Amino acid sequence: MPLTNDADIKALLEQTRTIALVGASDRPDRPSYRVMATLQAHGYRVIPVNPQITGEHLHGEFVFRDLAQLGDPIDMVDIFRNSAAAGEAVDQAIAAGAKSVWMQLGVTNDEAAARAEAAGLKVVMDRCPAIELPRLGVPPLA
Repeated sequence: MPLTNDADIKALLEQTRTIALVGASDRPDRPSYRVMATLQAHGYRVIPVNPQITGEHLHGEFVFRDLAQLGDPIDMVDIFRNSAAAGEAVDQAIAAGAKSVWMQLGVTNDEAAARAEAAGLKVVMDRCPAIELPRLGVPPLA
């Protein structure tokens, strides 16, 4: 079952250090652009993933084509894709060895969530970490 309990979600956010943001945008009017900046300001390393802007830099980080390109271990994959496309991102997260997947507001995919959980990943759906951090009182990372 995806995490829905505040204490479990807070613990996940406190244990996370590196986040791959799938669907990162270089457009300031897009939510993923703002959420990436918010997560970085909170102390997370956020690695943007978007095949359309691969090779560019976003908020100081190199943009990767897909999760398979990442050389560094990642704790969480934050998915800014529609619910149908989230399944592919979840499968990439499993293959990349992520510890959790987080599907953004409005994004749910029960089949993908079940695959992630079967592979040992924690799952959050239909929430935004930039909203949950202050709501749950998660302190900035040192």
